[in-house]
Amino acid sequence: MDVFILILYVIGAVVLSSFIGRFIPRISMPLVQIALGAAMAQLPFFPNVELDPALFMVLFIAPLLYLEAHEIDKSALIKSLNLSLSLAIGLALMTMVTIGFALHGAWPIIPLAAAFALGAALGPTDAVAVSSIGNVASLTSRQRSVLEGESLFNDASGVVGFQFSILAAVTGTFSLAHATGEFLVSFIGGTIFGLLLGLLANLLFETLRSFGWESTTTRILMEIFLPFLIYLSADMIAHVSGVLAVVAAGLVIHFDRTGVGPNVARTNIVSGSVWSVLSFSLNGAVFILLGLQLPMALSTSWSHPAVSHAILIEIIALVCLIVIGLRFAWMSFVLWLTKDQESGRRRTMTPNRWRSAAVMTFGGAKGTITLSLMFTIPYAIRSGAPFPLRDELIFVSSGAIVITLILANFMLPLLAPNRGDNKANEMTDITIEAVHRTIEELTKRVTPENRRAVLQVIDSYTKRISRLRQHIDRVDPRKLEQLQVTALHWEKDYIREQLNQAKADEQADPHARGLTVEACERMLDQIMNSLRHVSRNHPSGRTVSQIRGRIRALQRRTLILARRANSRIRRTTPLVSENEVHTHMRNLQLEALEYVIDHLYDEMGQDSDNTEYCSALILDYRRAEAALRSRPSIGRGAQLLAQVDEVRRESYAIELGIIQDMVEAGDITRGQARQMRRNVYVMQVDADSEL
Repeated sequence: MDVFILILYVIGAVVLSSFIGRFIPRISMPLVQIALGAAMAQLPFFPNVELDPALFMVLFIAPLLYLEAHEIDKSALIKSLNLSLSLAIGLALMTMVTIGFALHGAWPIIPLAAAFALGAALGPTDAVAVSSIGNVASLTSRQRSVLEGESLFNDASGVVGFQFSILAAVTGTFSLAHATGEFLVSFIGGTIFGLLLGLLANLLFETLRSFGWESTTTRILMEIFLPFLIYLSADMIAHVSGVLAVVAAGLVIHFDRTGVGPNVARTNIVSGSVWSVLSFSLNGAVFILLGLQLPMALSTSWSHPAVSHAILIEIIALVCLIVIGLRFAWMSFVLWLTKDQESGRRRTMTPNRWRSAAVMTFGGAKGTITLSLMFTIPYAIRSGAPFPLRDELIFVSSGAIVITLILANFMLPLLAPNRGDNKANEMTDITIEAVHRTIEELTKRVTPENRRAVLQVIDSYTKRISRLRQHIDRVDPRKLEQLQVTALHWEKDYIREQLNQAKADEQADPHARGLTVEACERMLDQIMNSLRHVSRNHPSGRTVSQIRGRIRALQRRTLILARRANSRIRRTTPLVSENEVHTHMRNLQLEALEYVIDHLYDEMGQDSDNTEYCSALILDYRRAEAALRSRPSIGRGAQLLAQVDEVRRESYAIELGIIQDMVEAGDITRGQARQMRRNVYVMQVDADSEL
């Protein structure tokens, strides 16, 4: 029962971290999760559970390495393969040996084999941590591909080196010739075994699909089961490296890109969503567990009679200096050796190249794999005695993880500051890419019933791409966005004035009066919701404003339902139908658009600097007006009108989801994502305005 409660606590902390991370975007998610774990460990009712160390290898490393290998950009990996392999193998082995001898020399109480194990565990870098940190920095595509490739391959080399070091520490014997032979058998055998299983998996899934036996449920379950099956089969049956087998299989498996049709597309969408949740959950769980382990390791190490507090701090500082210094020296040497592709000569180390070496150095933060490996250290050696200084080794590795994450969190933005917010062209290109992905997603959801409505929405998106391309090099997106927000306030003022007039006119027809009031209140809900989202106030203040706005909107909707129920019961006024409300809202929107256009013309006459932005916005409002006037009447196309509105709302949800996916993948920064979300919220005010 305690294990189940622990799992619930960890999952809850992972969910909480996803919310906290939105309010402190400059602090990387792993640091937030570590802090949450440390705070949870102080709770008096928190269960004290010891998990099986071998469970971490299967539960965390197998699926994470498989997903990392499966999703890596193969073409970018091939281009940077030499540099990635030099870091993944050469630097990893150098780090293992250097830390091993240095740690054993500085603290002889630690056996040499155990020191080598710590060095091997500190070799792998954490691609997920770097990706989350990279959201506030501007890494080049080559730097990102090198870091991802290194993380993929040095996971395997680090795990294999760690396993042999632990074996030597447990048995007390070590033969270089025997270890070398075992290493080659495990390395080569694991790679071949993984390739074979990956090819068999491709054949199996293609066969099931060709016979029509594949369903979304079976496909997702088999895909999740695959990395665990490959890892355990390689380790327990073939007696080769399960880590390398998982990596090799992940590189060759391609079943998610085979087949065509809506069913295959839907399955691929579900698969991507499931793996996204699973990856975030597993990575978050590891960092939460790291935070949980820190207080326990700290208290154990602090109370150990043979361990000095000063020694622990000095050892952590020594390990971090070796990891960072050795990595910077290796990166600088590799960049110096790299020849120019055109001239074939070595290039001099310019300040930019030194900066690139520093970026690659601090970009190699430690994380998931390192901690998972350290948790697998056994509690006892073969003789039955406790493993020497197990808690202290975990504490040192935890300290190194935290320090490298903190350095990456603050050094990367200084060395590679984000330049996206100052480049209008780059922002426009990113927006166009998000719109393209939205169109691709919409095309996968076409059915015979909604085909016409979806095609209308897709057509509006293609026109939006054309306008975005026309704005390149002509319009500052920030000034245009400010003018859009001002226009929203004008529209809000007009609708509110119409609402007040309708409420004050007691002589009007009750049915028409109720229709106007309901249409105005619905439009105000839409406008106020968008204004709350596009506000640049402090996030906490914006959250309070959103909560208050939702409460007011709920009150208005409750009042509308109460009025309708009262009219139905008392039969005092004719009931207001949805079609009538939509038609009245369309007419009200046309009036509001004309009102805003008049204000924009006045603005052009008062300030010549805003002429270009007002002209661009007037053109968009004119297009929105033409789109509204061309909508079918109630008698001819009420059903199509409802379908278009539904598809358009769905398209905005898709676009917001794509923006979040781009943030998590490191394609855009959080600042760029906020600006893109504000644009979507502005467009949601009027489903056809496309401002």
